[in-house]
Amino acid sequence: MTRRDTRRDVRRLADRPWPEVGRPVLLVPLGSTEQHGPHLPLDTDTVVASAVCDALAERLAADGVDAVVAPAIPYGASGEHQDFPGTISIGTEALALLLLEYGRSAGEWAARVVFVNGHGGNVEALTAGVPKLIAEGRAVSWLPCAGNAPGDSHAGRTETSLMLAMEAARVRGDRVEAGNDAPLAELMADLRAGGVRRVSPNGVLGDPRGATGQEGERLLDAIVAHAWSRLSAGAVDGRGCLVPPPPGAAS
Repeated sequence: MTRRDTRRDVRRLADRPWPEVGRPVLLVPLGSTEQHGPHLPLDTDTVVASAVCDALAERLAADGVDAVVAPAIPYGASGEHQDFPGTISIGTEALALLLLEYGRSAGEWAARVVFVNGHGGNVEALTAGVPKLIAEGRAVSWLPCAGNAPGDSHAGRTETSLMLAMEAARVRGDRVEAGNDAPLAELMADLRAGGVRRVSPNGVLGDPRGATGQEGERLLDAIVAHAWSRLSAGAVDGRGCLVPPPPGAAS
C-alpha cells in the first residue's frame, strides 16, 4: 500500500487553505463530459482546458502575478452528443446560470475570473452569463481553447494528438477509426436536427488516424500561445470574450 502524495501545489486553488487564498487571478477550466469517439475519454475537453489553465497560471506567475487554477467544471451543454452513452449534458440555460452564480461568488475574493473553455457547445452559455457579470461590475471574462492550426471537428486528428501529448495512456489506440470527415458546414443542418449520431455513428467528425503526440505538443503550444495573447491583451468584446491583440501589436 502506498501513501497518497500530500505535496501542495500553490497554483491550485483547492490546495490553498482559506488564509492563503489571497486575491489571485482565478483560471477556471470549463469542459464537458461527452463522447469522443470509440478511442478517447469522455473528459477530453476538460483535460485540454485544464492543461491550458495550468500553462497560463505558470506564465502569469513568471510575470509576478498570483494566479490559481480552480477545480474544473466538467459538465457543459453537450446535447448534440446525448445519443451516446456516457454523455452528461446540463444544457445551455443551466450552464449559463451556473456560470453566473460562480462568477458572483468567486468575484467576491478573486482579482479576476477567467473561464477557459474547452467545448464549443458552451459558448452560448458563456455569452449569456459573462456579460451579465461584467454589467454587475465584476472582473470576469472568458477565452476559448483555440489555436491557429486547422483541425477536424470532433475526436479526430486534432483532439487525438492533443490527448496523446497529455495523457497517452488513456487513448485507446486499437480503437482509432475514421468518422465522417466532410466539412462541418456540410453537416451542420443534419447535426442540429439529429445530433452527432445522425452524421457519424461512431461519434467521430474527422479522421484520427495518423495522430501523434509530437503533433499534439505543437497544437497545445499553439493553443496556449493564442490564449496567452488574449489574456495578456486584456480586451473584452460584447460577449465577454477576451480578444487577441490586433495584428502587429506588441505582445
